[in-house]
Amino acid sequence: MNFPSELKYTKDHEWIRVEADQAVIGITEFAQRELGDIVYVDVNTVGEEIKKEDVFGTVEAVKTVSDLFMPIGGRIAEFNKKLDTNPELVNSDPYGEGWMVRVDISEKSDLDQLLSAEEYQAQVGA
Repeated sequence: MNFPSELKYTKDHEWIRVEADQAVIGITEFAQRELGDIVYVDVNTVGEEIKKEDVFGTVEAVKTVSDLFMPIGGRIAEFNKKLDTNPELVNSDPYGEGWMVRVDISEKSDLDQLLSAEEYQAQVGA
């Protein structure tokens, strides 16, 4: 399994990559494997300010629906429109083309509470 060291992680299996004052967020390879084939990603919170750990959307797999939790406080700036027609990108490229949202970071201190790649890997037992 892949755990890119440049990313930060949450206990709820989201990853985050900081790019200046924005963050790109998706779900981890571990999470997409656990969910199985992704058939739909629903994020209807674009433009909204979301608090850390609040739900910002859902991801639907063949057999289940799972909430997506915000790893940091911020405003959802963009949803990855490619996922509207190709939700399977979350399975095939979770850390690249399968990203879910871009967020304008409002609380940089939230970043300090995220897990490193090593800490997340230890949590999932991989």
